[in-house]
Amino acid sequence: MDNFVNEQDFELLKQDDCTFQVLDRILKGPCDIIRSDHEKLILCSSEPCYPVWIWTPDGLTEAEKEAAWQLAESCRPLAEGYRYNIKEELAEYFLDRAREAGLQAGYLMRMYAYDCPEPTAPEKTADGEMYKCTPEDLEEAADLYARFYPDIGETDVTREHCLERAESGINDNEFFFWKNADGKTVACCGYKQNGDTATVGPVFTVEAYRRKHYAQNLVYRVTKRLLEKGFRAMLYTDAGYAASNECYRKIGYILRGRLCTVAQTENEKRE
Repeated sequence: MDNFVNEQDFELLKQDDCTFQVLDRILKGPCDIIRSDHEKLILCSSEPCYPVWIWTPDGLTEAEKEAAWQLAESCRPLAEGYRYNIKEELAEYFLDRAREAGLQAGYLMRMYAYDCPEPTAPEKTADGEMYKCTPEDLEEAADLYARFYPDIGETDVTREHCLERAESGINDNEFFFWKNADGKTVACCGYKQNGDTATVGPVFTVEAYRRKHYAQNLVYRVTKRLLEKGFRAMLYTDAGYAASNECYRKIGYILRGRLCTVAQTENEKRE
């Protein structure tokens, strides 16, 4: 098992180019850990605060699933608080092995991966307009990140990290607010570029302004902008949040893949 990736690994990821687009991007930057056999198993973590990504092909044998489990446990074990982003078939195996090891584990999230070949205008136009952030908006953008992370179960993210993410979004790519008719910032959306693909996110609406179509209109505008720039637009969403998935489907996003986030839990969430 090597601690580096090569072109063969990136060719493997093309089998799941939408589902594992984030892993593809992470592997091209500084990583906390990398392990790969360059055939059927790639493990990577960018930073300890984020889930460990594990890519495997479809149709694994029991021995191959066990090899993935052993690798994960040897370098980023569940018992130490690490979480794994993996395919559903591997998630089931990991949960069984965790139980055998005396660990209580379950699904923190099931995610859908979408892309958008052609955006469709929202049926309802939200009041207000999209606003492109500048460095002067850094603190406000960081405030929105700080509210976004608890929404997705990330409760230990520091203010410094929120500032870093906001600064990266504003300076390295683009980051947008939706300002309503009163001029209040009610939603935000950014993206990360990886080659000719742009992964949209985070998408966040301030709690008091939800269900007013702000996020849908903002994602539509950002998606249209990305396609005009020549990017392929994609995003991830919580599979259990029906309203969010319906929102994205209505503006042209098409389901391409499924992922699970598995972790040790106090009360097992397995269905």
